[in-house]
Formats: sequence, C-alpha cells, structure tokens
Amino acid sequence: MSNKSGGQKNTVMLDDIAKALNLSKSTVSRAMSGEGRIGSETRRRVLEYISEHNYRPNSIARSLAKSKTNNIGVVLPAEAFSNEVPFFQNCLMGVCEAASSMDYDVVVTSVKDNDISQLKRIVENRKVDGILLTRALVADSPADYLTETGTPFVVVGSTPDEKTFQVDPDHTAACCELTSRLLDEGGERVALLMGDLGHTVNKSRYDGFLKAFADSGLKLNKKLIKTDLLGGQSVRDAVDAVVNGGARRIICSDDFICQKAIMRLDELSKETTDAITTASFYNSDQLKSQRRNVLVVDINVKELGTRAGENLIELIEKGETERRTLLGYKILTV
Repeated sequence: MSNKSGGQKNTVMLDDIAKALNLSKSTVSRAMSGEGRIGSETRRRVLEYISEHNYRPNSIARSLAKSKTNNIGVVLPAEAFSNEVPFFQNCLMGVCEAASSMDYDVVVTSVKDNDISQLKRIVENRKVDGILLTRALVADSPADYLTETGTPFVVVGSTPDEKTFQVDPDHTAACCELTSRLLDEGGERVALLMGDLGHTVNKSRYDGFLKAFADSGLKLNKKLIKTDLLGGQSVRDAVDAVVNGGARRIICSDDFICQKAIMRLDELSKETTDAITTASFYNSDQLKSQRRNVLVVDINVKELGTRAGENLIELIEKGETERRTLLGYKILTV
C-alpha cells in the first residue's frame, strides 16, 4: 500500500498539473512562484492541487525562480555554424539586437541530434533567464526538457503544442501559394525535393505543397516527391530521378537543397534541363548568384529573430507574451 504523505517518490510533473487544471505550464509556474500576473482563484486551484498530490518542484525550477541573470540563451542546431546555412546567423543577429535594446545579453549554445547536454549545462548552472529555440522538431527533446524544468522559452517555428510560445511565418500558406502558381503554369509535372520531415518547418512546407494540389484538383505524382534529403549526394540523386521522371518544375524545401539541385541541373544536358523551372520554399542570398531564375518564398529572418527575442524577454519579465506570432512573407523571383 502506498503512503501519499510519506516517502513516496514524486511522479507528478508540471505538465501533469497543467493538463489536469486545463492551464498553461507558464501559468502553473507563476502560480507556484507567486510572480507575474495571476488571478487569486487560479493560484488557489494550483496550490490545492499540488498539496493534494504531494508535488515538489525540482531544484532547477526553484533555483531559476530565485535568480536573474539578464541573459537569454539561444539554442542553434550544430549545422548552423556552416556557411551554407545563413538562416541561423541572420536570426541570431535579430535576437542580439532585441536583447541589447532591452538590456539583456545573449548566450549561444548548440544541440546536435538528441544531445542536449550543452543546453542542460547553461540552464542548471543558472546562466540564463530563458531560452530561445531556433528550430522546432516533431520529437522535440529540448522543448520537453525546458517544459519539465519550468524554464521560460520561445520557439522560432511552429509546433502542434498550442501552449508553446512560438514565432514563425505562415509556412503552410506561403508554400501553398508558391506551389499553386507553378501548378497553374505546368500542370501535374511538379517535383518536390524536401529535407528532413523531422523538422516541423519542413512538415509545414510539405502540408502547403499538398494543399495546393488538393485545391487544384490535379493528381499528385508521388514518384516526383523526394523527402528526407540530408546531403549533397542525396540531392543529386533526387534531381536525376525527377528529371528522368519527366519533371518540368522542381520545388526545393530550402535554399541549400535548391542550390545543390541547380548545380546538378547545370551538369546535365542543357537540352533536357534548360526548360525546367526551379523554386524554393526559402530564399537566401545564395540563390541570387545562380544562373537560373528561382521563384522563392521570401521572409525577413532578422525580423523573425527580433520578434522572438522580444517575446522571450516579455515572457521572462511579465510571465506572459503572445502565444503565436505569425509574420508575413512574399513570393518573388530572384
């Protein structure tokens, strides 16, 4: 028989309390700490629940509530330090500008695959007041860890968790619009070269692509869809496959894949490839130097970083911020 008031191991997590009371995790955290704007009735419900269930916040959450560093942490994926991925550098510039204007400094760390040890170190050593995640994942261990420890965080990207604070363009709408333009021009012979579908941004882009086909009533040729392309050789192989499959328009999920695809097209017979139109669901300066014109989704990445930084600091200082911030986009030819 268990002893609820004795030495029973605590298995109730912050997430459990939030779900049981139909509250956000940040609201539960503020109710427990007594900080930030919170209604007296909500605070009473939270305190009663944790008393009944013998909840004890972990040491990380308690220590974070007692100290303030005026630092925010920015978590970059390991590949962000490559010159071939300018998105993260531009986003970081925006975050730094926002932090500086609000008297905060920025601590940068990275996550490789599922290794979040560096993130844990800056949180557990109380080096930051909150975290900005620059990539949203379908299986998101960094976000799960930050939720468990009660650390304020904002995600650059979209997640299905409506309680997560997030800042992102409307990728699904943008990619649907770009795809629709190509379908209007080229019928069903539109190919898609897509990166890792474990990244939510790619899933959103893929959803927009599929929606365009659904809206058009045209039949989707699954042989012209290549997903989870992770390197230059995989892109080259995918280009060969879709060209041989009769593609006349090739959409790439991002600038890196698009650049590699164009390089491969330029190596193939001009008689075959000169008539092929290229497009990218993400624009960068790297595409401007290409011989081919590229139809792109253009977003202001620096503004994205600035808004995310501002929202994170507001969340740290006030305990709340806009739950989901959607930024605009343009469809243009570069």
